[in-house]
Amino acid sequence: MNARESAVYTHGHHESVLRSHRWRTAANSAAYLIGELRPGMSVLDVGCGPGTITADLAELVAPGGRVTAVDAARDVLEQAAEYVRERGLDGVVTFATADVHALDFPDGSFDVVHAHQVLQHVGDPVQALREMRRVCRPGGIVAARDADYAAMTWYPAEPVLDEWLGLYRRVARANGGEPDAGRRLLSWARAAGFTQVASSATAWCYATPEETAWWSGLWAERTTASAYASLATGAGHATPAGLAAIAEAWHRWGAAPDAWFSVLNGEILARA
Repeated sequence: MNARESAVYTHGHHESVLRSHRWRTAANSAAYLIGELRPGMSVLDVGCGPGTITADLAELVAPGGRVTAVDAARDVLEQAAEYVRERGLDGVVTFATADVHALDFPDGSFDVVHAHQVLQHVGDPVQALREMRRVCRPGGIVAARDADYAAMTWYPAEPVLDEWLGLYRRVARANGGEPDAGRRLLSWARAAGFTQVASSATAWCYATPEETAWWSGLWAERTTASAYASLATGAGHATPAGLAAIAEAWHRWGAAPDAWFSVLNGEILARA
């Protein structure tokens, strides 16, 4: 079994995961790319998830543009298609299942190839970027953005959340991924053959009581009820009691009146 075959999507598609993904928009998750988009462009959105960023990209390349949205999970594609229909964009976006390591599109098919929070979960991110480069037209843009777990920071201090971070990174790596992908995107792009790469970083920050309650609640639920929880206990990285303690710590932290959490994301705009 090679690396790409052995990689497992750590989060899965539990409602607590999709709740986070549905919050994402082009404005809060792809601002580094927006300035490159023009009406009439063709875009490939890799790992589109529930389609919120996809729909925004479709609006940005309208009129005359098109977006092809792909994901490895057929059930989440169905949700994305429904969301796109609700936005009135079903004539602009098409959907398909795909493996980013071996995309089923001809060379040079798209003006822009975009992947948000994808490369941290694949078995061979350099090969994934090579494929994204292959299907991008010469002179087009390959855009990727990924979180960097080791760079996440929060206040007030909660020692059990330190344990959560170490546990998550162990589980993700055991699944064949790289949780600290953000800092590696530039290096991976160079290894994939790109010579023109603009690298940047931006952060999500949860600082209001509503934001920290939302963030802590979804992570508490994800820790005990999602595919991540099953993978953590099934592989012996954690016990159910240990995960329950982490969930309680998330709730404690989220209830603090001065709670604050930041997620650093690395970004690349690579010219094909």
